[in-house]
Amino acid sequence: MVIFMKKIDVHTHLIGNICGIGSEGELTPIGGGKAIYASGKIIQLIPSQYGDKELTPEVLTQVLKENDVEFCVCLQGNYAGFQNIYTYEASLKYPDFIIPAGTYDPFFRNKQLIIKHLFDDLGIKVLKMEVSNGSGLMANHPTVDLNGEVMHEVYQMAKDHNLICFMDIGRPFNNCYQVKALRQAILKYPEVTFIICHLTAPQHEQMEILEENLALLHLENVYFDIASLPNNTKQPYPFLEAQEYIRKAIDVVGVDKILWGSDFPAAMNYCSYEEAYSYIENSSLFTDDEKEHILYKNAKHIFGGLI
Repeated sequence: MVIFMKKIDVHTHLIGNICGIGSEGELTPIGGGKAIYASGKIIQLIPSQYGDKELTPEVLTQVLKENDVEFCVCLQGNYAGFQNIYTYEASLKYPDFIIPAGTYDPFFRNKQLIIKHLFDDLGIKVLKMEVSNGSGLMANHPTVDLNGEVMHEVYQMAKDHNLICFMDIGRPFNNCYQVKALRQAILKYPEVTFIICHLTAPQHEQMEILEENLALLHLENVYFDIASLPNNTKQPYPFLEAQEYIRKAIDVVGVDKILWGSDFPAAMNYCSYEEAYSYIENSSLFTDDEKEHILYKNAKHIFGGLI
């Protein structure tokens, strides 16, 4: 039986111009939602039904309306290329549907000018830092200590500007995956709300790793989005392993800490937008109250004042 619940999507993306930079070089659009890295690798970045070389706010907001999603948070990342201004302008056009996040590379020589424009002049209240070695900070920089000087400047900036800070630390067994270092850093910024993307990105058969990470990051100011869990576990719908990971997260850190996100549009190359939430709505592993918190209440509590 399908249960229709209120939803807020805390992990989406807009793409005005594909301009990503990853471990395989620059990413160039080639049409049909596909893009090619400098290495020659071709990826399906945008499902073809959603766009050719861009993902517009019109497409995103239509998807939200069709799926009874109240609003979304639009994040940034090197995967498609930074879309700071495009996302901000979309939020002005659709202020009831889109909360923009900003980002920057902490190695930019004139980063203070970027910080001033994005977070002072434009007043963006959400920061997204992707540090993964596939398409994040460590894809084109040497290994960065998440508890080191470079990142502490970022965390301090988030504190000074009262920003909600999303952190994508990549996947297990990579140099970017520094859960213990991140814990030590977060402990120094109790005033900052941190949201760890993808529930720390556990892959297939990594329950032990997930449980260890959840215990380390079970801190008062830390939350977790569950975007792309179906993609990461690579299981067919209804994504039973992803359900089990969410159940474990609820049991370890509490249901108030879990936020639903779709990772639209790229994640929809693996599953439909509806499947990205219906596997939770229709699951027998969660109570109706738990579902409501994951899909709506927790995000409303954190982001409701920004929309």
